[in-house]
Amino acid sequence: MKILSVNAGSSSLKFTAYEMPEEKILAKGIFERIGIDGSFYTIKMNGEKITKEVSLPDHTTAFKILMDELIQLKVVESIDEIKGIGHRVVQGGDHYSESIIIDDKVLNDIESFANLAPLHNPAAVLGIKAAEEVNKNAKMVAVFDTAFHQTMPKENYLYAVPMNWYKDYQVRRYGAHGTSHKYISEYVSKMLNRDDLKLIICHIGSGASISAVKNGKCINTSMGFTPNAGLIMGTRSGDIDCTIIPYIMEKTGLTTKEITHILNKESGVYALSEGFSDMRDIYDRVKLGEEKCILALNMFVKRIVDYIAKYYFELEGCDAIIFTAGVGENGAFERRKIVEKLEFLGVKLDREFNEKIASYHDIHEGRITTEDSTIPIYVIPTDEEVMIARDTYKLITK
Repeated sequence: MKILSVNAGSSSLKFTAYEMPEEKILAKGIFERIGIDGSFYTIKMNGEKITKEVSLPDHTTAFKILMDELIQLKVVESIDEIKGIGHRVVQGGDHYSESIIIDDKVLNDIESFANLAPLHNPAAVLGIKAAEEVNKNAKMVAVFDTAFHQTMPKENYLYAVPMNWYKDYQVRRYGAHGTSHKYISEYVSKMLNRDDLKLIICHIGSGASISAVKNGKCINTSMGFTPNAGLIMGTRSGDIDCTIIPYIMEKTGLTTKEITHILNKESGVYALSEGFSDMRDIYDRVKLGEEKCILALNMFVKRIVDYIAKYYFELEGCDAIIFTAGVGENGAFERRKIVEKLEFLGVKLDREFNEKIASYHDIHEGRITTEDSTIPIYVIPTDEEVMIARDTYKLITK
C-alpha cells in the first residue's frame, strides 16, 4: 500500500512516499518557497536527485506537481494508488492522545489550536486542505507532536498559575517532538527486548527537547506550553524568568509580538554567539578560541545536563540515555561535552567510538559508553516520517 508522510510549513512541503507495511521508501523530497519568488522542489529517488525551479503560488499547486512527478517517476501509476496521507500536526491540545483520521471536526480542532502553535498549525491546515483537494480518495490522518506527551501526570503538565488559565485558556505543558520521542522509545524497547525501561531521550537539534519515558510512556518533557520552553536551542531562549518580558517591553517599547519573535528567532545560541545558530559554526569557532562561542556551547551543554540530571532523579535512575536528531546524531564533540559532565553518575564515554558515529560516517548508531559505564548511552537516528506512515497505515487498515 502506498502511503505519504507529509510535513507542511508555511512556505514548504516535505514528503516521503512509502510502500507499507514494508516501510520501503519510494521517494522523498521538499517543495520550498511556496508563495514566494524563487520557488523550487527537490525529489530524491533511487540515489538520484531531481531539482526543478517552478512557480509554487500555493500548497495545492505543490501537491499537484508532486502527484504528477510520482506518476512520471513511476512511483505510482495513478494518484488513486495513494491510500493514505499522514500529516504532521504540531499541536493537538489535550484533545488528542493518539493519531486520528481527519474529518471536519478534527480539522476544525487543529485550526482552533492555532493560537497554541501559530507557526505550525495553520501551515498543517494548508497542507491538509491541499492534499484533500488533490487526492480526493486518500484517507487523511493527523499525527500530533503533542500526543506522546499526553501521558504526563497532572503535577508535571500543570503550571502553578490560576486554575482558570488551564480550564478556560488551555495553559499547560504540552511538549513537542513527540513523534520522535515515541519512535526512539519503541526502537530502544525492541533493541533491548524490554518494555519496562526508564529512558531519557535527548532530541537535540536546532529545536531541542528531552523526555523522561517510563515503560513506554512519557512522564515529563522539557518543552512547555510552546516549543520555546526548556533547553537553549538554535534561536530559542528556552527557560527564562517571565518577568523579563514586561521589563524589556517597558525599557524598549517593543510589542508582545516583537518580543515573542526575538525569543523564538533571535535568542538561544544565536544570541549568545552573536550571530551563529548552527552548532557546526559554533564548534568551528570554539576551536579558534572565540569566547562568545565557548560561552554559547557551555550554556547549551549545561542546560541539557540539567534536564538529564532532573529526569534521572525523577525516574529514580534510568536504563539508557539516547541522543537523536541533528546535533544528537552528528555532534560527537557536543555529545562528549555532555557525557563528561555526567561522569559523577559513573558514566564512562567510549571516546573513540563516539567519534565514529554520524550520519555522514559509515556508522550511524550505537552505544557510545564503555561496558562498565553505569548508564549506557546510545546514538540512534530518529525517523518521524516512518512513524507518521505507520500510524496512517494502522488507522486506514483497521
